[in-house]
Amino acid sequence: MSAWNAAWRERALPELAAREWDLLVIGGGISGAGILREAARRGWKCLLLEQRDFAWGTSSRSSKMVHGGLRYIARGQLQLTRDSVRERQRLLQEAPGLVDPLSFVLPHYRGGFPGPKAFGGLLTLYDVLAGKRTHRYYPLHELRYLAPGLKEEGLLGGTRFFDAVTDDARLVLRVIGEARGDGGEALNGVKVLELLRDNGRVVGLLAEDRESGRRFTFRSRAVAQATGAWADRLRPKSGPQQIRPLRGSHLLLPAWRLPVAHAFSFMHAADRRPVFVFPWEGATVVGTTDLDHREPLDQDARISAAELDYLLAACAQQFPSAAIRARDVRSTWAGVRPVVSEGDSGRQPSDEKREHALWIEPGCVTLAGGKLTTFRLLALEVLQACAGFVGQAVDERGTVVFRPCAALPMPGLSPAQQKRLAGRHGRALPELLALLDEVGSERVADSDTLWVELAWAAQNELVLHLDDLLLRRTRLGLLLAGGGRAELPRIRALCQARLGWSDARWQQEEMDYLALWRRCYSLPGG
Repeated sequence: MSAWNAAWRERALPELAAREWDLLVIGGGISGAGILREAARRGWKCLLLEQRDFAWGTSSRSSKMVHGGLRYIARGQLQLTRDSVRERQRLLQEAPGLVDPLSFVLPHYRGGFPGPKAFGGLLTLYDVLAGKRTHRYYPLHELRYLAPGLKEEGLLGGTRFFDAVTDDARLVLRVIGEARGDGGEALNGVKVLELLRDNGRVVGLLAEDRESGRRFTFRSRAVAQATGAWADRLRPKSGPQQIRPLRGSHLLLPAWRLPVAHAFSFMHAADRRPVFVFPWEGATVVGTTDLDHREPLDQDARISAAELDYLLAACAQQFPSAAIRARDVRSTWAGVRPVVSEGDSGRQPSDEKREHALWIEPGCVTLAGGKLTTFRLLALEVLQACAGFVGQAVDERGTVVFRPCAALPMPGLSPAQQKRLAGRHGRALPELLALLDEVGSERVADSDTLWVELAWAAQNELVLHLDDLLLRRTRLGLLLAGGGRAELPRIRALCQARLGWSDARWQQEEMDYLALWRRCYSLPGG
């Protein structure tokens, strides 16, 4: 394949619009990426269109966790839990270095719920569904070594179990890469304006290139909408179900400020909601909130002052000796969950069910809701619903999401770095490694990201704007102080020519990026 960059995109757009497609996928988050991947592996002529950037919405601003669905057991949803556990195990096996195991510790306090016995019973069933035992109870004298710094008043002990963690934006990019390797295509910066109908059936769509303003008509046998919180925009409204956008916000702290070796799950004293503190990308994350998001969906979501106070209170509750303050926060992010609601049900946000739905009209299937962990299963459901429109059957063949890559020599890189690069880049690894001789294997500041990853992304990963590069292709905008401002001169020297930007373009992109970071990824008020 030729370089997947902005120059290719400009040439390819008219040619792609001129083709007849089996399936057009709207939405470049994990759900849309999964649908494209499953369609491409079956030989469907398929194209994904994303209005902003791949993973721009919820899929770069999640809690980064690949859950097995523990809470579904308590609701009696054993099939859903089994599906989630099996998909988690699949991702752990297929994409080490991108999806990795993470140990969780739930501390038990006197009079608290759930107690050690009840939670142990829940985890026993969880382990049975996963096919391996991974949980253990630690009495207080052992827990002190496992989890120093926990609030000890009333503490009985803690239970440890395992789930998984990922870089959600890189997961989306790698799934799209697998789809492109099987013949699928994907474009960012293309906004769908309306669905085209003929005699009541959807036959394509009208879209606008946000970079040039040009409009294009795309024709297809079927359209699959996987637009998350935007799902209600293009579909005809019928029935009581609708999307209820719920915001979840997070804090990122330097690891030295709140060092944790495990994820800690506990109930917030203010509302008895579960909150997490966990290690991610060499930093510590605190999250999440759960409240109605009432701001325009086309704007980047941002944390509120009340959410900041709520998460700081969680730190003070569980790690009082750390004395975490707002000034310790390196960055924040907020994502909008697309929860399917029955309209004005009166439920609190945390009481809404997290089940997905398919809304079907002739020629078009809309996926509403869904979870990161089960994106492959959701994709299969969507394809099965589209199969009649396309005229092709859908079975379970080729269930591997990520094709195995041959081991490659990576001199100068540690085993951990080799695993990380292979997990995040998959099929593209040989080409990325070819840049090592030119760029070297140095890390960017105190992050785990290598400078070569920036060079590769700028040259080959369809970066349209600087925030694409620093917030999603890499996570430097979250991990470095000030969004990485101190590193921008060196980033410019490495990436400007690869992006094909003039000096004026770079300066404008830098100004726009820093303004966005202050507004939406720093403390409230910038």
